[in-house]
Amino acid sequence: MQGVVGAFHEIDTTVAAIEDLKKKKIGDVTVYSPTIRHELEHAIDAPQSVVRRFTLIGGLLGVSFGYWVAIWSSTYWPLVVGGKAIASWIPYTIIGFEVMVLVGALSTVAGMFINSRIPRLSTTSGYDTRFSGGYFGIFIACDASKAAQAEELLRHHGASEVRREA
Repeated sequence: MQGVVGAFHEIDTTVAAIEDLKKKKIGDVTVYSPTIRHELEHAIDAPQSVVRRFTLIGGLLGVSFGYWVAIWSSTYWPLVVGGKAIASWIPYTIIGFEVMVLVGALSTVAGMFINSRIPRLSTTSGYDTRFSGGYFGIFIACDASKAAQAEELLRHHGASEVRREA
């Protein structure tokens, strides 16, 4: 993927560049950061993650399976005590809750891996090893006609290095 990469040393200049790039709509913006920073999250303004849907569906399937397996085992091997009902939902709530938490957590991890495309078999465009050790990076995926505008905008906001990726 071709585009322009800018390396920034300060977060304030990185946030200003991201906001300006989003306003001018030059191309798709990818941000690299050595740490998680809420300033970058607010500047990117990404949509909400779909991983929570994985959690909800996994939790509902888990609680359904927890109740089902408890009721099934009670009816398959009945233990009649004092004329009480064989399948009562009150004691099975604990089993349903525990299976809900288990399947919900496992589906959350699976959703996270699926949506982040792990394992990534190809290298990421625009990534530099400095972005893991103190520098903030911005990669703008754009064609050659908008690359000059993106380079000038990144330099204007104080990028320490700007280069084109092919």
